[in-house]
Amino acid sequence: MNLSNAVMKTQPTWQAVCQADDLVADSGVVVWLGGEQVALFYLPGQAQAVYALDNRDPRSGANVIGRGLVGSVQGELVVAAPLYKQHFSLESGQCLEDAGQRLRVWPVRLNGGAVEVAVG
Repeated sequence: MNLSNAVMKTQPTWQAVCQADDLVADSGVVVWLGGEQVALFYLPGQAQAVYALDNRDPRSGANVIGRGLVGSVQGELVVAAPLYKQHFSLESGQCLEDAGQRLRVWPVRLNGGAVEVAVG
């Protein structure tokens, strides 16, 4: 097999960022991950229970997304930014009101009692 022509896929590296007991149902908590603040949202009962987004609001520049209200807009799970109230999709990070705004999204999982975020 010629490796120079093969597409190399690497498995994500999972890093524990907190314990599942640290999460608050239907709310956000913020963790430190490699020099960045990441907002974790725990939605028990949903197909995907935990979401991880950048904590920095692109409009205000403030680290406040983890304090936003979780809800649904036209069937899309969102967090409302606390300062300017724009809505960000928990799945894609896209702002519903402004196509030019987006939050970074990290793969996240519950692994036993730990919350893990994919890095690298």
